[in-house]
Amino acid sequence: MRQRIARRLSAAWRTASIPVLSTALALVVAGVVVIASSAFTGNGFQPLLPVGAYLQLFVGAFGSTTAIGNTLVAAAPLMLGGLAVGLGFKAGLFNIGVAGQFLAGAFAAAVVGASLATSTGIVAVPTAFVAGALAGAALGFIPGFLKARTGAHEVVTTIMLNNAIGFLLTWGVTDLVRAPGFSFPRTGDLGNSALPILLGRNLHIGVPIAFLAIFVIRWLLERTTVGFQIRTVGANPNAARYAGMSPLLVITFTMALSGLLAGMAGAVQMLGVIGFYASGISANVGFDSIAVALLGRSNPIGILFAALLFGAFRAGAPLMQITTSVPVEVIDIIEALVILFLAAELIVRRVFRIRAARAVPEEIATVTRTWGEQVAR
Repeated sequence: MRQRIARRLSAAWRTASIPVLSTALALVVAGVVVIASSAFTGNGFQPLLPVGAYLQLFVGAFGSTTAIGNTLVAAAPLMLGGLAVGLGFKAGLFNIGVAGQFLAGAFAAAVVGASLATSTGIVAVPTAFVAGALAGAALGFIPGFLKARTGAHEVVTTIMLNNAIGFLLTWGVTDLVRAPGFSFPRTGDLGNSALPILLGRNLHIGVPIAFLAIFVIRWLLERTTVGFQIRTVGANPNAARYAGMSPLLVITFTMALSGLLAGMAGAVQMLGVIGFYASGISANVGFDSIAVALLGRSNPIGILFAALLFGAFRAGAPLMQITTSVPVEVIDIIEALVILFLAAELIVRRVFRIRAARAVPEEIATVTRTWGEQVAR
């Protein structure tokens, strides 16, 4: 029994070592940046400033029940968005369009939610949420279908769709669904369509939905025929075709399901946090989801912990800035460094003297292969 547990722990560490150590190295490098920048301010050289900043970051994320609630709320859309990107990686696809799918889901949820604001919550909440999920799925279906039928690369089509959907939704909220009585274009109030609150003021039902999605996608990938087909197509499309699978169908389905998860992320953020859609709404969750999927190694459980980490960063950053004057933009530096060290895995292995990996992780292989194909074209 002990040997079995030891083997499992060893296997888990082999999988998690690079993400964990990349995060630690990113924190160290960001700390150096904070020290260097403090030397040019009126406060002078403060070598222990990063320690205090990270301590306040932790307190702001986990120091109270309210802080924990804020962390979970910030992590919920990242879980769903990370799943959307990670699912694409499993099929050998780089869905960089999660940002646009997130916006589509948020917009649809806001519009439907506002139209049902006075309806009973039992009807309004699920209807608005499903509308957001389906909007994301529809936007994910387009590049998936184009990839399957014409060979159009999903990176190109999703980037183009990100820009197109952003401008389209700006026009929509300005000229089609603008609510009267406001000084700027926005949708109406959600009313009874807002996600119900759980256990206090800041924790909504979207959090358990995100946790449930983690385990549903894990079950789908590891316990179902569809999940086996997704992983097989991602590993070797030709072998999958020879085995009687339809890579075209699997690719289309995977991108649509990925878009559905991204749309759910938008719906959770809209119905649980933002409350209305306005022109210029941020899609940072969509882009952060790529980092979450990379840090989580495309594994649903890994994505869960990565989303909680990024959620803690976002929830604790305001207190860090207030108490230590370290700007919240440091969090962006940390996240960027995490991605850098994940991509340059050799640096992490050299610093911590870890043996070379036997195989390139599938999400890194997908990104590098995608980049190589674009350069070749």
